[in-house]
Amino acid sequence: MKNKHFFHIVFLLFALFIVLPVIYTFFTAFFAGDLLQNLQLIKNNSFKLILKSGFVAFCVALLSTVFGSILAFLLYKTEIPLKKFFKTVLLIPLFLSPYILAVAWKDFFYLFFNRIDFINSYYGVIIVLSSIFSPFSMLIIGSALSNIDAQLEENALLITGLPKVVLKITLPLIKPALISSFVLVFIFGISEFSVPAYFGVKLYTTEIFTQFSAFYNHSLAILQSFLLVFISILMLLSEKKYIKDAAFLSIGTKGNKAIRYHTPKIRIFGLIFSGLWFLFTVILPFTILFVQSFKNGSNQFIKAVDLLLPTFSDSFGLAFSGAIFTLIFGFTFAYYSVNHPKSKLNNAFNWFVIAIFAIPSIIFGISLIKFYNRPALDAIYSSSAIIILAYVGKFTFIVQKLIENALRQIPKSLDEAALIQGVKTHNRIIKILLPLLMPSLFSAFIISFIFNFGELGTVIMLYPPGMEIMPVKVYTLMANAPQSLSSSMSLLVFLLNLLLIGSFYFIYQKIRIKAIDSA
Repeated sequence: MKNKHFFHIVFLLFALFIVLPVIYTFFTAFFAGDLLQNLQLIKNNSFKLILKSGFVAFCVALLSTVFGSILAFLLYKTEIPLKKFFKTVLLIPLFLSPYILAVAWKDFFYLFFNRIDFINSYYGVIIVLSSIFSPFSMLIIGSALSNIDAQLEENALLITGLPKVVLKITLPLIKPALISSFVLVFIFGISEFSVPAYFGVKLYTTEIFTQFSAFYNHSLAILQSFLLVFISILMLLSEKKYIKDAAFLSIGTKGNKAIRYHTPKIRIFGLIFSGLWFLFTVILPFTILFVQSFKNGSNQFIKAVDLLLPTFSDSFGLAFSGAIFTLIFGFTFAYYSVNHPKSKLNNAFNWFVIAIFAIPSIIFGISLIKFYNRPALDAIYSSSAIIILAYVGKFTFIVQKLIENALRQIPKSLDEAALIQGVKTHNRIIKILLPLLMPSLFSAFIISFIFNFGELGTVIMLYPPGMEIMPVKVYTLMANAPQSLSSSMSLLVFLLNLLLIGSFYFIYQKIRIKAIDSA
């Protein structure tokens, strides 16, 4: 009973501090300002813009799913050389702030073509976002491919060739993952702010930001955002069967039951394709940023270090704290979801978490501002607590799904045996589940931390006076900084992210080895 009360308290805290501000903001928007005038402005100006944003998001989702499928097939269904290396390094763009890669690609076109009109367009937004979200699609589809029963494909290969097996057997089996990938990337794409803003491309998120921060028409910005949120929620609801139970961001799979393909042609093609993808999405952006930063000496890079070094402690501390709280909420929701799958409370909060995740960062930031900007809640509004709440709201869904998938891979017999022996729930969690989950918990912490460290869309709306946060400072300085300084700041953030990812990965390997040895 005590454990049930604990779960209810955690759910209530999430609902009060994160969900309620969003509901309150959208509800009050209909009673603030000149509603009829705002609705007329939306009718005249917003629908064309939302169609453009939808087209960009559709292209990003389609390309990401296609390229993610290819990468997933090569890295999860074949034995190409350097497979483990590519599985790790191809995720790097996913963990970088999108504007970092936007700066790199802008430098590329300026350096080689001496013109940036192509990249400063819808095409540029599609290229950059597709390169970022393809690894996300790869994770979703790769997890599905890894869990296909090998016997199905082996039996099919006895009577037909590989192409027909892939078309007739493999693709239908991973249809939920393909749909999940497309829907989630579409939501990411339509709600992205930093890349179109940096390229000077007018999309729906940049229009909302302008109305809120430049014209101070808060009610119009919120009403505009309602349309964007409605589209995102509608897509999630239309495919709720796939999204809610999507097995993505898994650490490990339920055994190695999936078939692997070993033909020389696939190995050669896989190595070339993965190598080229790594070259164009990781090596090339890094090299371009490096060249642009140091082509006239090291002065601009030194200046970038002087500007950004003071922001590191606040950025690291906030990202670390946010990751801890996100891990607590994510584990609680995941444990309850796995052990009470038919509970009405579980279903309700699964959709609360998904809905908050689907809300664009800027809109979520506006909601927190509108709710907490009052004397009674000033302790949250004027402190770093509001940023931590933003991190928890945005990334609990990802952490929950990762831990949920890991929990489902633990044999229930272990927990049942302890239950028969009379071991209480909290002791079973501490002494059985947590040691077995340690690699997945640490992976969830790493992912949450990296996302927190690079989050811009929400934080740029929320950061309190006197606090310097790295993504916000880089983005605001780039507006008036020379290109070489922008490149230097982006390079520095790139290097810091690589250093953090590398450090955490090293620690993760140590934890994973200890977990295997003790199992």
